[in-house]
Amino acid sequence: MFRSWMVGPMALMTLLLSPDAEGGDRLTGRAVATRSEVVAQHGMVATSQPLATQIALDILKQGGSAVDAAIAANAALGLMEPTGSGVGGDLFAIVWDQKSGKLYGLNASGRSPRGLSRDYFVEQGLKRIPNFGPLPVSVPGCVDGWFELHGKFGKLPMKDVLAPAIRYAREGFPVSELIAYYWGRGGAFLQKYPGFADTFLPGGKAPAHGEIFRNPALAYTLHKIAEQGRDAFYKGELVDRIDAFCRRVGCFLRKSDLAEHTSTWVDPVSTGYRGYDVWELPPNGQGIAALQMLNLLEAYDLKALGHNSAPYLHLHLEAKKLAYEDRARFYADMDFAKVPVERLISKEYAAERRKLIDPERAARAYPPGKLAEADARLREGDTVYLTVADKDRNMVSLIQSNYRGFGSGLCPDGLGFCLQDRGALFALEEGHPNVYAPGKRPFHTIIPAFVTRDGKPFMSFGVMGGDMQPQGHVQILCNILDFGMNLQEAGDAARYHHIGSSEPTGTHMTDGGWVSLESGIGQEVRRELARMRHRIHHAVGGFGGYQAIRYDADHNVYYGASESRKDGNAAGY
Repeated sequence: MFRSWMVGPMALMTLLLSPDAEGGDRLTGRAVATRSEVVAQHGMVATSQPLATQIALDILKQGGSAVDAAIAANAALGLMEPTGSGVGGDLFAIVWDQKSGKLYGLNASGRSPRGLSRDYFVEQGLKRIPNFGPLPVSVPGCVDGWFELHGKFGKLPMKDVLAPAIRYAREGFPVSELIAYYWGRGGAFLQKYPGFADTFLPGGKAPAHGEIFRNPALAYTLHKIAEQGRDAFYKGELVDRIDAFCRRVGCFLRKSDLAEHTSTWVDPVSTGYRGYDVWELPPNGQGIAALQMLNLLEAYDLKALGHNSAPYLHLHLEAKKLAYEDRARFYADMDFAKVPVERLISKEYAAERRKLIDPERAARAYPPGKLAEADARLREGDTVYLTVADKDRNMVSLIQSNYRGFGSGLCPDGLGFCLQDRGALFALEEGHPNVYAPGKRPFHTIIPAFVTRDGKPFMSFGVMGGDMQPQGHVQILCNILDFGMNLQEAGDAARYHHIGSSEPTGTHMTDGGWVSLESGIGQEVRRELARMRHRIHHAVGGFGGYQAIRYDADHNVYYGASESRKDGNAAGY
C-alpha cells in the first residue's frame, strides 16, 4: 500500500549511464523523482485526486477563475476523500490576485460551541478533550470559506462551480487506492458513532479500491448550498437538521453557533530565505513554525553539507525542536491571546535561539523561548491540499480538513458528511493561550503556503499531514532553494518526520523525541544520526502529501507537481 522510494539497480545503472539524457540530474539523495513536472501555458491544477484535478481543469476551461476551480475541486474532494476533508471541516487559503498584485489570506476555521466551557470538562474529570464523539466538535467553516473566496475572486455562478461534485455524488465515482486503505481503517473504528455507517459504510463495509461509491445525501446538501448560498448551511434547513442531530447525540453545537459564524480575512506573514519571501498565515494555525525553522537554518551552508546527509538532517531536526517549543506554548486564537508573531519570526529571535544548537549532538530538551509558559496539544490529522493557477495569472493555495481523518465520527442525518473534531486541539490547562473557551478557534494544524520573489508570484504549495506540515514546508523549500530541485523532485525526495517536541499532554520534551526517515535515506546516515543521539523510529507513512505550482515569468508558463505518496496528479492546459 505504501510506495517505496528506493530504486532498483538496473534503473539506477540506466540513469547513471545516461548523463546526457534530459532529467539526468534527477538523482536526489538515494531517491529518484518518479515523473517529470507538468508544464502548461494557460492554467494548472494540482490535487490529491485525479478526478478532482480534472474537475478543476474543466472549470478553468469554462472561464472560471483559480478560486472557482479550487472550490470545485475541494467540493469533489469532500466526496472522494472524506478521510480528510468535507463540508463539516475547516479551510484556510492564500490567494495571489494579479490585478492588485498582492496576497490575501483567509482563515475559514470555526469556533467552539458557545454552550460548552472548560468547566464542563473539569466537572467530568477529563484531563484532555476526547478525540472523537460529541465533545470535540466545532463549527464547520469550510462552506463559509467557499463563499468568502467566491465573493472576492469568483467568476462563474456557484451552481456551475458545485455542479461536478453534485453529479459525482449522485452517480458515483471509483474509490482510489490510498483512500480505500484509510477508509477501511477509519470506518472500522468510527462505525459505532451516530450516522457514520449509514453515510460511509454501504452494505456495512468501507468501499474497496475501484468500487463505485455514491453519496446522494451529500448531493442533496451541495445542491441546497448551490441553490440557496452559504445561508443554506448556516441559517436554513440544513442547520436545523444539524441542530436537531446534535441535541440527540449529546453534542453542544447549536444553530446559533452556525448562524453567528464568520470567516476572517488576514494578512499573510513572511520571512526572507535565500532571496525569496515565504508566506504563511498567522495563528491560530501553525504556519509560522515553518518561518521560524527557515530563520534558524538560514545561517548554515546547507548545500555544502549535502542533501539528506547526517549533518544536514541534524540541523533540520534541531531547528524543528526549537520552533515547535514555541508552537506548543504560544500559538492560539489571536482574538483570545496576544501572540507576538513579529518577534517569533524575526531574524533577531532566530539568532538568539540558534545559539542553543550543538552541531554535533542532538538535544534531549530545549529551554522554551521567553514568550510563553504552557504546552498545548498539537498533533495528528488528515487533510487535503490543492493549488490552482488560471490564465490571468491568479493563484490559490488552499488547504481543508476534518481533522483526524473523517472527523468526529458524527454524521448528521441525511446530509452526507461528518462533523469535524478540531476542538480536540484545545488545551484544558487553565491560563494556557490555547485553553478551551466558548466561541474560540482552536489551534490548527492545516497551513497553506506561498512564495514570492521581488514582489511577484513564484510558487504556491502545501504539504498535508498534521504536525508534519511545517517540517514538510521547510524540506520542500530547502530542496528547491538550496539544492535547485524542480517541483517534482522536491516532492519525491526522501523526507524526515520528527515527533516529540512538547507532548500533547502538556509535558515538556525531555527525551529528544524521535524521528522517522523514509527509505531513501541510507543506513550510513541513520547510524550517524544515532551516534549524534537522535532516536530513529522505523515507520512507513506519515510523511505528508504535497502539491505545488510554480509560475515561470521568463517563459510565462506554469509548472505543476503532485507527489507519488498520494493518489493525485497535476494537470494543465
